[in-house]
Amino acid sequence: MSKLKPFDITPEQWSVLNQIALSEGLNQKEVATRADKDQPTTTRILDLLAKKGLIWREVSPQDRRAFLLHVTEAGEDLLAITTPIEHECSHQISEGIDPSELKIFKDILSRMNANLEAK
Repeated sequence: MSKLKPFDITPEQWSVLNQIALSEGLNQKEVATRADKDQPTTTRILDLLAKKGLIWREVSPQDRRAFLLHVTEAGEDLLAITTPIEHECSHQISEGIDPSELKIFKDILSRMNANLEAK
């Protein structure tokens, strides 16, 4: 997805930013699960997104150790511009592949990732 390069965001960062935008107020653990990333990777990505001014953190009222994540206006603007690019790339990468095969592939990748996190 080199088409995101001019926007100074990687596909991994975009995925995390998008998950936060889809469900404002998620905590880091929820974002990691939804983006299918491990905790250390998610932390690193969140730090970069915050440094770029694309997200902000709020201390959770239920757990002072946790942060709730929100997209800034700059993050929303970036997503508005890049979402069509991401959709086009997703369509290109899965072109000619049966949806049932894609589901199996994603399930296997998810289990492999879970195996790595369990170690």
